[in-house]
Amino acid sequence: MINKLRKTGIALVILFVIIFILCSCSLQLKDKKIPVKVLILPKFEAGELAGDFPGEAQYFYEEYLAGGDEFEIDGVQDENKLYYKDGVAMFITGQGKVSAALSTSAVLSDERFDFSEAYILCVGCGGAAIGYGIPGDVFVISAAVDYDLGHQADPRDLKDQTGTTWFHDDSYDESAVVYLDPDLTERVYDMVKNVPLETTEKTADFLKREFPGEAWAQRQPQVLRGTSVSGDNYWKGIYDHDNAVLITETYECTDPFAITEMEDVAVGVAAKNLGMLERLIILRAGVNVDVFPDGVTPEMLWGEGEEDSIASENSMESLDIFETAMKNYFNVGKVLIDGILEGTL
Repeated sequence: MINKLRKTGIALVILFVIIFILCSCSLQLKDKKIPVKVLILPKFEAGELAGDFPGEAQYFYEEYLAGGDEFEIDGVQDENKLYYKDGVAMFITGQGKVSAALSTSAVLSDERFDFSEAYILCVGCGGAAIGYGIPGDVFVISAAVDYDLGHQADPRDLKDQTGTTWFHDDSYDESAVVYLDPDLTERVYDMVKNVPLETTEKTADFLKREFPGEAWAQRQPQVLRGTSVSGDNYWKGIYDHDNAVLITETYECTDPFAITEMEDVAVGVAAKNLGMLERLIILRAGVNVDVFPDGVTPEMLWGEGEEDSIASENSMESLDIFETAMKNYFNVGKVLIDGILEGTL
């Protein structure tokens, strides 16, 4: 009888141990986070995520995310999803600094995912800075500055109406400039600087016509380092170009003003606040230039009733370079993503 009770007690102990182990394993599986090696952050898509005219996300989705999982993220636009497959994640942030900052923070704060070793690859297009970049170029960004933080004046109010309309205010400096990790930037640039890029005949002819005799405008697209200038306004023009150069120089950025866009500094501030700035990479593709083509006015380009679709063959903005530029920066980004996944970056 005693032996029988002893055996029953041992059996119960073993059963409790098994139940405890199973419960512990279940909790561990429940609490296990999804590991992310690289988070891709494009800003918009032109249409569908696959199979049509590409925006900033399509080529990355088709290569790395198609057939993967989709997750809803709290605190962002309902239709925007986080796409995930085999360690690669992608989220389309929306355009402008507010959407970019909120989306980046929401994704990186989602406790279902492990971003502890993830690289952030911020990608997008913009207006190449004349005198340095051309449409089709891909820029490895070493610093991002805010076009809007500071003091701005309407040129009609200036004593010198050809002077700068931007005036520095150092009280904004903490958020107005983000310097990316110089060692990572150097490794990234060395890895991609020789990736071959393409242009179109229409774009090449435009550059020759608009900037005759200018060596920078006659070359083939290439991968360059540079500073991006983030503005909530989609600005264009030689005076704003001069402002962007001044802002870049004021913040003592290592590389020259290369491209104007609408989100990089916001993504950078969000990454910095979450302790991930040292793993932030920014790529930008030039799809137009930051001044008006000869004979084109703001009213012609943006006036009521005017439509300048990026997919239009008659576009005065992106000509026919947009799709080619998207392929260019995807090819550069693919080298980096594959390097991250293979552990060679």
